Amino acid sequence: MSNYASSTSPPNDRLTQESQKNQYTLTFPFPFNIPSTPESAGVRIVKNLQRFGLYYSTFIWTVLFIALVPQRKVSVIFLVAMTEVVFLYFLLLRALPDSQILHRIIDKRFVLFLVFVVTCVELILTRAAVHLFIVLGATVPIVVLHAVLMRTEEVFVKEEVGGEMARLVQEKLGEYASCADPQHESLV
Repeated sequence: MSNYASSTSPPNDRLTQESQKNQYTLTFPFPFNIPSTPESAGVRIVKNLQRFGLYYSTFIWTVLFIALVPQRKVSVIFLVAMTEVVFLYFLLLRALPDSQILHRIIDKRFVLFLVFVVTCVELILTRAAVHLFIVLGATVPIVVLHAVLMRTEEVFVKEEVGGEMARLVQEKLGEYASCADPQHESLV
């Protein structure tokens, strides 16, 4: 019996070691938290506007479209027309990826700001200014609140290129193709 005790560890120690090996921690990353300083809130707003700008503008456009449908049919037509202009502009950017004029000289943000101003002027001229300002007053605080509270560093899962979590919006057409190289570990 003394030989048994000296050659092997007691059964309780083995069970404790096995249970420690098999313990898994299940964490649910929560994508929102309050920034610690105003500077970090500002940095977070800029990063999130760059990352989610398309989604923010789609949200505002959808709310504006819904607000205009019952009463302002002409304004809806102008809004849809300007949406088509933006769509055609982005199609042109994709069709001519090597164009120095479209990608270097004319900035995409300038064109989008110009389209925004023209859309606002069209809505004001068609007497839909009240709808425009109410929608902007209601949606911009939601967008800013989301941009302040959304933390993106730990939320996104890093996967191999071509996985399910591939980014939906790339900066350039060749960005996804360049990430397909085995040197790149992840998209995010």
